[in-house]
Parts: sequence; structure tokens; C-alpha cells
Amino acid sequence: MDKPVLELRLLADVAMSDAPFRQLGQPAQQRALRFANAADRDAFVAGRVALQEFAGSLLNVDPALLVPDYHCPQCGSGQDHGRPGFLLDGDPAPLVVSASRASGWVLLAGVVHPGERLRLGVDLEAVDKITFEGFDDVALTAQEKQHVVSLPETRRDAARARLWARKEAWLKMTGKGLRTNPAEVEVLSREGLLDLDLDRDLDLDRNLAAGEPQGLVAALAVG
Repeated sequence: MDKPVLELRLLADVAMSDAPFRQLGQPAQQRALRFANAADRDAFVAGRVALQEFAGSLLNVDPALLVPDYHCPQCGSGQDHGRPGFLLDGDPAPLVVSASRASGWVLLAGVVHPGERLRLGVDLEAVDKITFEGFDDVALTAQEKQHVVSLPETRRDAARARLWARKEAWLKMTGKGLRTNPAEVEVLSREGLLDLDLDRDLDLDRNLAAGEPQGLVAALAVG
């Protein structure tokens, strides 16, 4: 199986102009305009632009030639949500991709000319967002709760964030999303899931001037 290409980018580094926004297609444009908060809107658009640029680089084509075609298992193709994909010259582009945003960063993953039925999901999480009261009860299975409480208290929040990243990556990969109860998705030792080390597994050279990501964890699901 081909190893996914991974890239981590600062959203602030994504070149923003009218042209990339137009290339995102009408569904994404309309979704962007529904954001009440300008910062949230800009992060959403920058993430979509980054994914399109990433897909273009993997295929060695101008990103402007790619037409976004997101697919939702419930709503079908041509959506502003769901599993990302692109059309190239009217046909599905030969790649699978996934993306996730957190704390001003976007994590991108892709495989060009994937094997038949290859699926991919990636998730990036900020540890400090997974510390709310009651998280364990709504997000973790009984076995996962036992795992977290078995750890020293100083490591528990990072463990919670890693488990959540695994769940999100897995549910993106399967296409089920959060329509599935995450507390029923066991990810402690599920095959096809991998914790990502952001220093080891990704090339951050282009981002060092802006500082390395802090307090983030990530996971990759391939199936």
C-alpha cells in the first residue's frame, strides 16, 4: 500500500486572494459566507485553499484546474462537507486526500493513484481543547477510560486528545463522521490507525520561521 504524503502548514502562510476563493467552488463559497465570525471564515477558506494547492502539488497540475467535489454518504457529491475529492478534466482526480485544522495549522494527507477502495482520514487536535468536564463520558469507551485513568495525571489530557484524534481520523476514513457515537468507537488498538509525531513524520522546515506547532497531536487512518 502506498504511504500517504503528509504536510503541515500554517494557515497564515496560505496565499489568500479572490482567485483561490473562486476556485473553491460554489458550495464552499456559500458555506464560508455563513460564518458569523470572520476569523473562523478565514480559517475555513485557508484550509480549503491549502488542500487544493496540496492536491495540485501531488498531481503536478495547476490547482486552478481542480474542481472540488466533496462527497457526503447521506447527501451525495457536490457538497460543502464530507470526504474531499477533486475533478480533473471532468473526471475524478486519481488521488485520495484528507485534511484537518487546529490552532492555526492545517494537516494534509494524500495518496496519488491509490489502490482500489483505499480510504484515508487524518485529524489534528489541540490538547487544551480536550479538557472539558465530562469529556470521558461522551467520547471514550469503558476500556479507553480505564487506559486514561491508569496514566499519571500530567499525561491524561494528551492521552485524551490522542484518542479523540484517532476517533476523528477513523470516522473520516470510514465516511461515518460524528453520526456515529464516538463513545462506541474503540481506538486503543484498532488496525489501520497511527499516531503521528509532528516532528518526526512531517517536514516542518518551511514553517520553522513561524515557530513549531505546540500542544498538538495527530492521527492517521488508512483502510
